[in-house]
Amino acid sequence: MNNIINILMIIVVITFIFFIYYFYSSNKNINTKKFNRSNIEKILKEKTSNLPILTSDTHNIIEFNESSKNDVDNNKQRSFWELLQKK
Repeated sequence: MNNIINILMIIVVITFIFFIYYFYSSNKNINTKKFNRSNIEKILKEKTSNLPILTSDTHNIIEFNESSKNDVDNNKQRSFWELLQKK
């Protein structure tokens, strides 16, 4: 039973590799790659020409919280290496 499963898995893997090779070596795929590589600037201009420009609405939205700075300054200094020392 185990041998049959192994043989089926090998057949599935070989079939998968064959179909991948068949797709990537097809004329349709090769022509599409050539077209895209030769016209990349035109394609990018077409895609970016219709992008909307958003206005910024984040003025004076974020305020820095000063209390956290005071809390950290009042606490004892932390040091990793001091934790490892024996007392």
